[in-house]
Amino acid sequence: MLYDAIVVGGGYAGQSAALQIARARRNVLVIDSGLRRNRFASHAHGFLSRDGTPPGEIADIARAQLLAYPNVVWVEGRAVSAGGEQDRFEIRMEDGESHVGRRVVLATGVSDTLADVPGLAERWGRAVFHCPYCHGYELESGTIGVLASHPMSVHQAEVVSDWGSTILFTNGVIDPDEDQIASLGRRNVVIETTPVSEIIGDDADIRLEDGRVIELAGLFTVPKTQITCAVAEELGCAISEGMTGPVITVDEMKKTSVVGVFACGDAARMAGSVALAVGDGAMAGAAAHQSLIFG
Repeated sequence: MLYDAIVVGGGYAGQSAALQIARARRNVLVIDSGLRRNRFASHAHGFLSRDGTPPGEIADIARAQLLAYPNVVWVEGRAVSAGGEQDRFEIRMEDGESHVGRRVVLATGVSDTLADVPGLAERWGRAVFHCPYCHGYELESGTIGVLASHPMSVHQAEVVSDWGSTILFTNGVIDPDEDQIASLGRRNVVIETTPVSEIIGDDADIRLEDGRVIELAGLFTVPKTQITCAVAEELGCAISEGMTGPVITVDEMKKTSVVGVFACGDAARMAGSVALAVGDGAMAGAAAHQSLIFG
């Protein structure tokens, strides 16, 4: 079957894109690997009408509403390669199946790679976070840690300090210059240079190499990100290097450098949340539909 559009990725951005195309009465296929980026978090925040809702519940409700449209087909599996051009793109699956569509919307998302610190990965999404707008309020203005992993960690500490007293653990990764030290001081951010030994406790407390334990309400860090599949690259989409990893290059209408291919969500921006992903997807879906009309 030749679909009007194939959406690669069934997370928040992908479902939002598919919804716009489905409501335009076009046939749309959604390919979903089932690995949402925020699957480790117990609750999602900052999304109107669903603040505090488990993220899986939001995704399940969205899927049920999307599949109520008879022109939507949902395929579970992983897209591994792609080819073709506008009006006949081919998306090939890990199981050997192939699907053909006139337009493609890439909503593949990204995977996060955390610093190699014992105890960090186990607490990801529960007591270790990357977005204060998603998780900062729930820390109840307690002491917050920022574990340096990237030059952007200084900026993260400055922002996070609005949610509580903040300690920046440089951990041998960064060495703030005089201007940064002054800026952090104006935000009352404490700089801790002793290396981190491990993360412990339910709230991601820090044990330092000198034996001290710093009790925290929560910990923020900047993960490295990687686009989760090679479909964008195989289609020839331009990819730029973002602050934390590669991102698919798009314009304001979510068009990629390849005619007929659109991208949205975390794979196409340098910041991620449910709300941003849904907005991105809505724009990409509408743009993909209009391209079917106007070329």
